[in-house]
Amino acid sequence: MAAPSTAPAPAAAAPVRPRLVFVDGTFGELVQELADYLQISEPVAALVAKNKNEEALAAVVEASSSLNAAPEKDFTGTYNLLIHLAINESQDATPYLRTICQNLSKPVTSSPVNGVALALNALQAVFNLLAPTNALRYNVFMSILHFLRTHGLYDILRPTLAQLPGWLADWDVSEEAARKLYLEIASFAAEQGEAEESYQHLLKALRTFDASDDSEVKSEEAEQLSVRALRTALLSSTQYDFQDLRVLPTVQALADSDKSAVYAQLLDIFAEQDLEDYNDFCEEHEGWVEAQELDGEQLQRKMRLLTFTSLAASTQSRQIEYSRISKALQVPVEDVEVWAIDVIRAGLVEGKLSQQQQVFLVHRTTYRVFGEKQWRELGTRVDQWRNSLSSVLTVLRRQQAEAAAAKDREAQELERKLANAGLEGSGNSSGHQGGNRNRGGARGQQQRNQQQRPRNDNDD
Repeated sequence: MAAPSTAPAPAAAAPVRPRLVFVDGTFGELVQELADYLQISEPVAALVAKNKNEEALAAVVEASSSLNAAPEKDFTGTYNLLIHLAINESQDATPYLRTICQNLSKPVTSSPVNGVALALNALQAVFNLLAPTNALRYNVFMSILHFLRTHGLYDILRPTLAQLPGWLADWDVSEEAARKLYLEIASFAAEQGEAEESYQHLLKALRTFDASDDSEVKSEEAEQLSVRALRTALLSSTQYDFQDLRVLPTVQALADSDKSAVYAQLLDIFAEQDLEDYNDFCEEHEGWVEAQELDGEQLQRKMRLLTFTSLAASTQSRQIEYSRISKALQVPVEDVEVWAIDVIRAGLVEGKLSQQQQVFLVHRTTYRVFGEKQWRELGTRVDQWRNSLSSVLTVLRRQQAEAAAAKDREAQELERKLANAGLEGSGNSSGHQGGNRNRGGARGQQQRNQQQRPRNDNDD
């Protein structure tokens, strides 16, 4: 059969959408061509003859499940033609696209090797053929997302994640629909080991709850999702910042819940308190960590790293004795260097160990929280730096003044020496030259007198 194909349209002067599917023929001819291929020619022909185009199209779409068994060479062409008729020739594409997407989510039996790629290309053709602001794009995207999750194709989804907020705004979907999408992505990312992306999409899902609606913020769904995000953050091996989580109204509401208040208490400890506070929590709620199926060893390890971070941030001298670290982390002194390496690897602190002095030298640290206390510490450090710079500036100015004075003295001394040398040279030269002139002048005058004296007889 003559198969239309998807292709970009030539560049046009007017800002029109590119035509993604090229077809040639009337609706009746095209739908009949599909009907012939699907072996339902007679009933479709009868409907077309009566101008019952929607019924004819519905019959073709209903029979389209058999296209999954079509030869590989016909698959793309026939599906593109079906997609074109459903989107561009129907009064309402919704029921047709639902059936098409459901069919494409099933195995392509005619091509075990390339079937996944063929079905995905067809789904993408549906998405691209719809107008950018068409709300049906949301449903198609969800079908694509389910398809990718079924086949573990997260890398294909990844490039589209940055565009999702803009797409959701264009489609004008409800907060509930956006939440459903974010949660699907979060689950998919978690299955693929993408812990950070999973956590970030959980936060996006939590932000879809209306903060002004107290009943929504404290709903069962909001509470369950908040606990899920909190658990993800606590058990993550890379998540050490809990501020984005703590500011969410749904998470703050956990403190008022009889069922989840303990989670809120634990979050506060990990956000800004130390290992000693965590140990007190475990004593107060003995057995709770195990009952919630949380990894106690992992939580304690993270708490030690966070305690090390707080210790580094609060140390104004920028160096911490091994003994202080040992006490804060409740570990032997000989294990301090191991924990220092771990906290550096986690990206929480930058510094180096001095085994000779038994201190850890802090170069840079991360603040777990930045409130009034941290502003005061920062102010104190700024004052210290300013005083140090003032002292350095005073020393530099004094040295500059001394250097300028020394330069002036050297210049004066050089001028004096040059002046003395010039005077001595001038005196010696005048006396010597004058003596020569006097002696030469006397001889010359004697010769001239002899030449001018008159001759007499005795001269002969």
